[in-house]
Amino acid sequence: MSVTEPVRLHQELERIWRTPRGLGQLSAVNHTVIGRRFIVAAFVFFAIGGVLSMLIRAQLASPHSAFVGPELYNQIFTMHGTVMMFLFAIPMFEGLAMYFLPKMMGARDLAFPRMSAYGFWCYVFGGSILIVAMMVGVAPDSGWFMYTPLSSGRYSPGINADVWLLGITFVEISAMAAAVELTVSILKVRAPGMSLARMPIFAWYILITAGMMLVGFPPLILGSILLEMERAFDLPFFDPTRGGDALLWQHLFWLFGHPEVYIIFLPAAGMISTILPVLVGHRLLGYSWIVVSVTAMGFLSFGLWVHHMFTVGIPHLAQAFFSAASVLVAVPTGVQIFLWIGTMMAGRPRLSLPMLYLIGFFVVFVCGGLTGVMLAIVPFDWQAHDTHFVVAHMHYVLVGGFVFPMLAAAYFYLPHFSGRMPLYGVGHVAFWLIFVGFNLTFLIMHLTGLLGMPRRYYTYESGYGWDWLNLVSSIGGFITTMGFALVAFDFIFQFRYGRIAPRNPWKSGGLEWATATPPPSYGFASLPMVEGRDPLFSDPETGRKLASGQGYLAIPRNDWQETLVVEMATGRAQAIQILPQPTFLPLWTAVSTGVFVLSLLFKVYPLSIAAIVSTLGLLLLWTRATGATVDRGELDAGHGLRLPIHPETSRPLSWWGMTFVLLADATMFASLLFGALFLWLVAPSWPPPLMTDLPATILVAAAAALLVAVGGAAFALRSLKKGSGLPGMIVAVAGSAGATALLGWLVWQVPEPTSHAHLALTAAILTYLGFHAAVGLVFALFGLWRIRAGIVSARRSADLSIGALWHGYTAATGIIGLAFVAIMPWLAAVERVAP
Repeated sequence: MSVTEPVRLHQELERIWRTPRGLGQLSAVNHTVIGRRFIVAAFVFFAIGGVLSMLIRAQLASPHSAFVGPELYNQIFTMHGTVMMFLFAIPMFEGLAMYFLPKMMGARDLAFPRMSAYGFWCYVFGGSILIVAMMVGVAPDSGWFMYTPLSSGRYSPGINADVWLLGITFVEISAMAAAVELTVSILKVRAPGMSLARMPIFAWYILITAGMMLVGFPPLILGSILLEMERAFDLPFFDPTRGGDALLWQHLFWLFGHPEVYIIFLPAAGMISTILPVLVGHRLLGYSWIVVSVTAMGFLSFGLWVHHMFTVGIPHLAQAFFSAASVLVAVPTGVQIFLWIGTMMAGRPRLSLPMLYLIGFFVVFVCGGLTGVMLAIVPFDWQAHDTHFVVAHMHYVLVGGFVFPMLAAAYFYLPHFSGRMPLYGVGHVAFWLIFVGFNLTFLIMHLTGLLGMPRRYYTYESGYGWDWLNLVSSIGGFITTMGFALVAFDFIFQFRYGRIAPRNPWKSGGLEWATATPPPSYGFASLPMVEGRDPLFSDPETGRKLASGQGYLAIPRNDWQETLVVEMATGRAQAIQILPQPTFLPLWTAVSTGVFVLSLLFKVYPLSIAAIVSTLGLLLLWTRATGATVDRGELDAGHGLRLPIHPETSRPLSWWGMTFVLLADATMFASLLFGALFLWLVAPSWPPPLMTDLPATILVAAAAALLVAVGGAAFALRSLKKGSGLPGMIVAVAGSAGATALLGWLVWQVPEPTSHAHLALTAAILTYLGFHAAVGLVFALFGLWRIRAGIVSARRSADLSIGALWHGYTAATGIIGLAFVAIMPWLAAVERVAP
């Protein structure tokens, strides 16, 4: 290949992949651009959360401080926790994952670039709603955990709680989009030859984390919806005087909240496992053991949620179980820590700035883990619950387990972002300010907690021994803030004045260093064949070879943005994925979604209906760029490899995306049924005085209509092999329409849903089923249109296969939900006659 040919290759790829300038940058969907935007936005929210923490410490520096009043203080500490947990930690790791994973896995982009862009705009808009509310004095003030009944309409009558419930739900759309995006990308969008056993360890961490998000976030989303429905429409899900129970909120919240701690920690741990071996000059010990331990943490974290509820009056047997589970989760954490220490002992650590932050992590996080084991013991938890000891423990775990590793990763990877090396003089000073200031703040806070100082109080009396301890903590907090400010200046100066970085300055074996630094929009000029876990160790010339076009997909065609799809386990190349070009549709869809959220916030419900229709229409417009009217067959992928394009495979990436969406949806449905059973067994005033008496014939007819819909969709899919799927799709349309109508009628037949939680939950379950039937109708009509337009064929059946997935799920949940609704009156009759 001549010298001019690689230059021409890069120029052509840049023309195809570049993001337009000016306002056109708002149309960006490229993972590098979106990842950077997530990271920058997360840093901005981190700065806001840091300022709020300083306001808290200023208020608590002395007893009876008049710095802020109780109302404002409640908003400040609520927003501090909300910003740090929802607007900084999770979006920060999402941004890092979006930026690095394709580069680490030898791909050009993620599976669904437009979904990443849509998630980013939802994140920014949702976070902005919360920040603007704080600026105008109506920020949430019930705590970042929003416990009921304090957050109910009776005790929080303004829109403060609504801002949290709707704003956080808006932000969670972003998190769920990222979870689906990252899961499918890790499993399917990798370089040929990269089997699961050869994946970068960071990819394993993000895969487990994304799976935890898919299962852990829906309970919070459901709880937020139920609480907002209670506040807006007086449906008594959490009102104990009408069959509800405030503890239901705690169960739904901590079903999310405790896995959330590990969702935050695991990506940071993934960065440790990635950069620590490079810094000490020795490959990571126990790759397989770490994968197993991370998987174990993911499973165990969902069995610990009652760890936060030891003082609410649960049975002693449950306390013993969850206490043991809370101690058990320390085992896989310890496995990782010991393997990291073993890697350092096997290598030769260099006290570079990233290494300093990793040492800070070991010190701070291990201390936080030890206090976590203390709090897992029920008698001690009873003594320390709701004191500053818990606040100190949480910050040792989250700051030690997330912020310190992320700062190490930031300094390690800054040459990749900027193409320049760090200016270490300022960075060292910043590290010591952060390390000393943090421990001065929160180590002392353990003592104030043990002395009995409660958290969330805006003031305190003198004479309890808390005065000087709080003053020292506040001084430490301001020292920490100075350190973070220096870090920010250091980053800015590096981008402007740092010396030019050589390629792969740390001598890493990861594929992310095979790209140029900073990387071009297309990442790799050609894609590699992976034959080991550290490709650059096997062949240090990999970057040069890929840049000269010696890999796969080295010849641009049809102005397509191409990357490869592989088999999940083996990494064998399976298809060519054609990715979407820059588009404003994700932005406008997020704006429409934001209008829906704001219309609910201000209770302009006609506008909310219009916004739903608008959002649905915009989502359908996304499909204009997908599909084709002709079969292309197999295309050349380079090195003699011929592959079909993704729409012509039986299970394209969109099919896998829908599969994981339905996994999250199933978790929400299970949480809804869990809530109904919990209230039945625990809440007062059960069985209710008035039960639903829905006609059995209509319930059976609704279930039959759902089965007709799924049968029609399946028949349409099978018919493509012999001819048209039109008749089956017409049957699916009829079944979905009938189910939607019948379920809507059943919702209206529920008597007085505001009178008792049973009736409200019955209406909620039927509404859930009716919504899914209505979406199924949209899928059926869409499939009908795609068939008539000639976009669907025996080879191009993705549209129908995705619809069939939805219809199958809707039928399964519909039958379960309708049976649940039907059996509850029977259970009540049995309970009334039981002795």
